[in-house]
Amino acid sequence: MDSFIQMTGSIKNMEVLLAISIALTAGLLLSRFVKPVKIPAVTGYLIAGILIGPYCLGRLNIAGFGFTSMAHVENLKIISEVALGFIAFAIGNEFRVSQLKQTGKTATVIAIFQALVATILVDAALIGLHFMMPDKVSLPVAIVLGAIATATAPAATLMVVKQYKAKGKLTDLLLPIVALDDAVGLIVFAVSFGIARALQNGAIDMKSVVLEPLLEVVLSLVLGFVLGVVFSLIEKYFKSNSKRLSLSITFVLMTVSLSMLEFKVGGVHIGFSSLLVCMMLGTVFCNMCDFSEEIMEKTDKWTAPLYILFFVLSGAELELGVFTDIAIVGIGVVYILFRSAGKISGAAISAKMMKCDPKIVKYLGITLLPQAGVALGMSLTAQSLGEDGNIIRNIALFAVLIYELVGPLMTKIALTKSGDIVPKAQAATAASASEEDEDDDE
Repeated sequence: MDSFIQMTGSIKNMEVLLAISIALTAGLLLSRFVKPVKIPAVTGYLIAGILIGPYCLGRLNIAGFGFTSMAHVENLKIISEVALGFIAFAIGNEFRVSQLKQTGKTATVIAIFQALVATILVDAALIGLHFMMPDKVSLPVAIVLGAIATATAPAATLMVVKQYKAKGKLTDLLLPIVALDDAVGLIVFAVSFGIARALQNGAIDMKSVVLEPLLEVVLSLVLGFVLGVVFSLIEKYFKSNSKRLSLSITFVLMTVSLSMLEFKVGGVHIGFSSLLVCMMLGTVFCNMCDFSEEIMEKTDKWTAPLYILFFVLSGAELELGVFTDIAIVGIGVVYILFRSAGKISGAAISAKMMKCDPKIVKYLGITLLPQAGVALGMSLTAQSLGEDGNIIRNIALFAVLIYELVGPLMTKIALTKSGDIVPKAQAATAASASEEDEDDDE
């Protein structure tokens, strides 16, 4: 009996390791296939996930040919949680005091304004649909989807920036906005979700509408700050780069785990946002530690396969079954169009208000279109609304599928048009010209 139990455990471990290796292999292969057509690698990873997911090759139910069920994908969810932690940590490293003095106020105004414009436009469009098709779109559905529209995918944006080594005014402003966008989104979602639940129950609960979301944001930032200070102080006692890297990984893992804590105090639910906690960890670290940039370069190399797994698993999670419901597709199209209009117009108007470069005004909004993990997390919370929650979940899944496949490419195009991504041929020419100038000087 003991040997049977040991064998069963060994088989489960084998299946997990096999699933991870299949996901990595599929992601790497698809990234090569999309490269000739100049599509970002992140899109290739997502397509790989869809192909080996439970709706494609997974249906064959053959070991080694993909994820046979959604539960199979869920078994690896911890990898996605850890990857998001490292992504938020990397974005937090963009909040250096020297940069914030130049872009802090601008990034804050734009982040809030474009998020609220997206919410207002989606709410208006879907409330209009409610009066046209009350049996398909309820008011709670419209209000919650408007809040989900605020969320932007930091992972996809960061991956495009890193893959193409984007540098410039737009990139400097984009990363802080993406980070702040999630903080704004959490507050807007919590308020909208509280209102939606009140519409269902017939009573407004100010505790869940105002108090709990504010506590989540504030306590997440406080926890991240404390961990960041401790991390920065301990890091100075290690001189070896390998040990410093190990300590960095240790603290991100610790931060992700502590962010999962949930408890109640006097009837008030206390929780944390992993994204905000890890972002604050990175912010404090980069401002307190003199060698943070060097450590971040090494961390980026260590996390490369982790990011591939994250996007492949994200693709595998996308439920293609949402395409079978025409009503969901129709509502999803309206959501996508009005969210895109809100993000693009909101970013353009606020960037113009803040007297940004004309290229930022023109292209910033396009880089804010990708949507993934945060939006799906919000839709998962919304499922507690019952039937309305299931509709919200399916529409969010449909929108994320479209945004994740198209968003990274749009981000790449916008960053290229703005001059932040320099094509290889042009970069090589510039480097050659620079060398000639140096020769002439000699």
